Amino acid sequence: MRPIVQISLDLTNIDEALDTAALALRAGVDWLEAGTPLILAEGLHGVRKLREAFPGIPIVADLKTMDGGYLEAEMMAKAGATHVVVMARAHAETIKCVVKAGQDFGVKVMGDNMICPDMVEGAKFLEDLGCDYVIHHIGYDERRGIAAAGHRMPSPLDQLREVVAAVKVPVQAVGGLSLEQAIQCPQYGAPLVVLGAPLTIDADSFKTADGDLETSLRMICEAIHAQKTIFPQNA
Repeated sequence: MRPIVQISLDLTNIDEALDTAALALRAGVDWLEAGTPLILAEGLHGVRKLREAFPGIPIVADLKTMDGGYLEAEMMAKAGATHVVVMARAHAETIKCVVKAGQDFGVKVMGDNMICPDMVEGAKFLEDLGCDYVIHHIGYDERRGIAAAGHRMPSPLDQLREVVAAVKVPVQAVGGLSLEQAIQCPQYGAPLVVLGAPLTIDADSFKTADGDLETSLRMICEAIHAQKTIFPQNA
């Protein structure tokens, strides 16, 4: 699978999100994500605005659904989302409802294994219930809390190869990755690469002399798209 670059619009203002999305698409980003902060701030309105501005572009609605799965997925699909996110820690019936809504309304379901006691089993659970993608995710509060207690901050890369090997659906790694690590994800067998926005270009190799964010992002997209996804069994 050719690597796909997804930009997470973790913003709270739709105008800023639209501007950032336009810049990202010019730079070569493939998918847009209405991040959880944008969903909370703008809701269905934000997804509709993204769809109106960018017809034909895949839009992920990061709902982190825990209950009411069918209705949430239906509403986002009708607003223009092409992908919705459900949590592995939701009840199995909720995940089944999101999958059914995905089938009924033509959207793909991304299952998120955040805070699963066993992340590999969580990924398999999501696939078994019909999710089209697995998001292997270490949460923001979890990472920060563990680091604040003086322990090593966990990374999605710690078990990424195991998760990829355990499922047949495409995997995405999320949570505290540096830019360099995100770019390396296809080498772990995870072809869906997420870049956060607001963007911080923190890798010296991708900085431009004039601080041109669009040019920097274009270089990042080119570096990701030039790779082949390497699956663990082939590594």
